[in-house]
Amino acid sequence: MDEDRFNMELRKFLKVVGVTSQREIENAVHAAVVSGALKNSGRLSAKMTLRIPEIGLDHVIDGSIEF
Repeated sequence: MDEDRFNMELRKFLKVVGVTSQREIENAVHAAVVSGALKNSGRLSAKMTLRIPEIGLDHVIDGSIEF
């Protein structure tokens, strides 16, 4: 296995995950505030699941996001 290539590919994947996840959360929160379904400030429960079936990875991260 080429460790350098693997590291670069992993970083690219994680960058896409981070950027797209942030955008999706921001859009969903904004829409919920505009529609009145969510107050203008508070805390959201968040859960992220990372799943890679080929290696048996199923990792869950629980957290919260204040806004």
